[in-house]
Amino acid sequence: MKACKACNGAYFSIMESERTGCGMIITNVETFIVGNSWKNWLFVKLHTKEGIYGIGEGTLNGFAKTVEAAIHELKHLYIGMDVHDVETIALKMTRDVYSDGGQIQGSALAAIETACWDIIGKEAGLPLYKLLGGKCHEKLRCYANGWYRGPRDPQSFHEKAKDVVARGYTALKFDPFGNAWRTVDRKDFRIGLDIIAAVREAVGPDVDLLIEGHNRFSVHTALQFAEAMLPYEPTWFEAPVPPQRISSMVEVAKRSPVPIACGEDYYNREQFAELLQHDAVHIVQLEPQYLGISASKQICGMVHAHGGVTAPHSAQGPICSVVCAHLNMATPNFFIHEIFDEFNEPWEEHLLTPPLKVDRGYLLPPEGPGLGIDLNLEEIAKHPYDPGHWLPLFKQGWEKREKH
Repeated sequence: MKACKACNGAYFSIMESERTGCGMIITNVETFIVGNSWKNWLFVKLHTKEGIYGIGEGTLNGFAKTVEAAIHELKHLYIGMDVHDVETIALKMTRDVYSDGGQIQGSALAAIETACWDIIGKEAGLPLYKLLGGKCHEKLRCYANGWYRGPRDPQSFHEKAKDVVARGYTALKFDPFGNAWRTVDRKDFRIGLDIIAAVREAVGPDVDLLIEGHNRFSVHTALQFAEAMLPYEPTWFEAPVPPQRISSMVEVAKRSPVPIACGEDYYNREQFAELLQHDAVHIVQLEPQYLGISASKQICGMVHAHGGVTAPHSAQGPICSVVCAHLNMATPNFFIHEIFDEFNEPWEEHLLTPPLKVDRGYLLPPEGPGLGIDLNLEEIAKHPYDPGHWLPLFKQGWEKREKH
């Protein structure tokens, strides 16, 4: 038996419910792009015939309009579907299309699937994390990202790092490598190490330093940096080589004296299965934004079975942060939560009601039903799409996160 709130709480067996057409049937989707200066954020609002709607996010750096088009182009596959059938919706939007749209297709899927879970939670009257396995942690430890906005200079990083730990953070991530690609000259190599040293000196010995590689290096350059940064005791060296050749990532992970973290670029289970079979990378940064919540939960279990921990990529928009908070709360092998939000434009906190708040380096997912948040459409309208809003990670001065 199950209760249907759309039918005034009447109880039906599953078969009776299907016969009467009772459920949560998708009728329409709306999309909204928010022009944040360093990345256009894409949000969706998914409507049902029962009047309950859900929200999701499909942000992808440099492809906001493209993902938006994919969401609408594929809607013939999910309009008319029951939101509860998230696995079938995922298959229809991926397998049935019979084309590999990569992160674009994954972002479109994740936006719709997240909105479905939001509706399911609202119908059940439960926060999303309760539907994903329940509370595994008292609170979620966060690491700060985006805090070093400014010049690529050791002194600038030093001063800003002090501010981060003063806010209560016990971990912070940064990319000290400028616009490096594959190899670096000796001067740039020294600057990168000087920045790492300056941050360590600023925060003391007890704060986790997470070194971001942004897929920059060849295997040999990555290993040279891993050896050279070891005296500063980083907790991980993230994405040191491009993700496409898993064998390269595995080689670095097996030879590096610093633990390797990666995974944010992958958009299906099979890629994670191939990575994990080598037992070389044990800090896995899956991206719910490309996978959807169902696959993300399954991948967390895969990592758990391999003795690893998860630190999901949460560097998109604010809905992504909320989704990761729910997933992390329900993941027993969760390690640490990424936070950009406290270091974005001040108006970001007005995009969602209520806003997600970090308290002295920790947070909790919202306790309201579903995601526990809603979109502030008035604030969204104030920040239109701009093609110059993207993050050019291989361009000089990208650290400033300005419009390009």
